Amino acid sequence: MTKTTRPARRGRRTVARHGELSSPHPLSLLLKVLGVIVAVVLASGAGIAAYAAYDITASFAEGAVDLEGQGPVPPDIGAIESEVDLFIAGTDACEPEYAQFFGSRCTGADAGGELNDVNLLVHISAEPRRVTVVSFPRDLMLPIPSCTRADGSQTSAMSKQMINSAYMYGGLSCVVKTVSQLAGRPIPFAAKVTWGGVIEITNAIGGVEVCIGNGGIRDRYTGIDWPAGPRTISGLEALQFLRTRHGLENGSDLARISNQQQYMSRLAKKIMSEDVLSDLPTLLKLATTAVDNITPSESLTNPVTLMQIALAVKNVPFEDIVFVQYPVKGDPSDPNRVVPDYEAAEALWAAIDANVPVSLTADPNRGGGVIVVDPQPSDQPTTAPVEPTPGSTEPATPSPTPVELPSSISGVTADQETCSAGNLRANR
Repeated sequence: MTKTTRPARRGRRTVARHGELSSPHPLSLLLKVLGVIVAVVLASGAGIAAYAAYDITASFAEGAVDLEGQGPVPPDIGAIESEVDLFIAGTDACEPEYAQFFGSRCTGADAGGELNDVNLLVHISAEPRRVTVVSFPRDLMLPIPSCTRADGSQTSAMSKQMINSAYMYGGLSCVVKTVSQLAGRPIPFAAKVTWGGVIEITNAIGGVEVCIGNGGIRDRYTGIDWPAGPRTISGLEALQFLRTRHGLENGSDLARISNQQQYMSRLAKKIMSEDVLSDLPTLLKLATTAVDNITPSESLTNPVTLMQIALAVKNVPFEDIVFVQYPVKGDPSDPNRVVPDYEAAEALWAAIDANVPVSLTADPNRGGGVIVVDPQPSDQPTTAPVEPTPGSTEPATPSPTPVELPSSISGVTADQETCSAGNLRANR
């Protein structure tokens, strides 16, 4: 289901900016900070890797956030033998050096405050390794618990507010506490990145090639007027691409999430490509840029922990990296908002907890955010034999049968090729 949203005035409690004021998608943070450490290990050996990890994270702890109610990190997580949950928030801070790019957002009545317009829960399973990235729509209405602010004061619990207002009430810790309550799972690691951060980080990697379909994208709110075809985006263009919703066929916030997932999967492939893995100067530039442009939780400031998390995900195949949207239904009180679909969400959390492969049954072409240009074969067997160890008399164990997720859970795998569902199908 898709919902077209309208801009809302900044208020004391419910805050939303739907057309022109979206935040960037920050999965680049996770992939760069963690992927860079892994790449340094592969490219230069453990000694240099340890030095690089220490050097680039020496100032990482400054301003780190204590996550309320999430409990301590295990003292020895080895090569992350257990599962890991990590949250990433993208906020719309009007930083002085970038404010010129965002017009009335940073000069008008909405210039104050900071919203968590992008919300990602990244789950890394125990063996066998799988990665599931859950995007929460910023129009999602849900309870926000009482939170402890940085100054020690307490916020009041609220029964129904937009998820993107949680940061304004209580910072990153409050966002994590809200999502942890919704998901029913602890989230020990978290980080935040701003608009300016995504500009700098994307520049550091040299851009990401995306695909524009349906005749192209034109969006007066973000300043995009791009023809169809491949396009390498970096810096401000990357931010424009990640913010656009009016440039998409459907024009909704849910469509924008699908489009952002295209960027994430393509970014993941570039990070793990030989062009990046074999280029140590680029790796170090990425690492230092990412560290300079993110705010971590205190639990994420240990360079050893970063390396352990990175080692846990480095060999995950792209078909086992899944980007999904948290399932929602229309809000009966407001046609421009959505509420949790708890029944469908339970199926998602159950599959994650069982650590089984998932099958996405929703057609990504119907959301109006992307079109699939290289769909995965539909006649692949649901199980595959596993070759026994030479000399073993044990019978081969088949791979687990994928669990079909409800059709209300849209998403893609990192190995799928998608293009933006542009809004100029009939105009070019």
